[in-house]
Amino acid sequence: MVIVIKLKEILAERGMEQKELAEMTGLTQRTISELSNNKVERIPKTAIAKIAEALEISNLSDLMELKMDAE
Repeated sequence: MVIVIKLKEILAERGMEQKELAEMTGLTQRTISELSNNKVERIPKTAIAKIAEALEISNLSDLMELKMDAE
């Protein structure tokens, strides 16, 4: 199983750029990019909290989902 961050879709739906979210959260644009492209193995809880707060997401299933590996 893998955790998929739906950040790319959320940003597109809201017409936001990664740079804008980076500024709102204090995270680097690189971090936002890696999360958007699901290129990270570990995600600090603080990063998830900052993103959820900035995007006003209270239900984590709106931000991420658990999927079966495509093996």
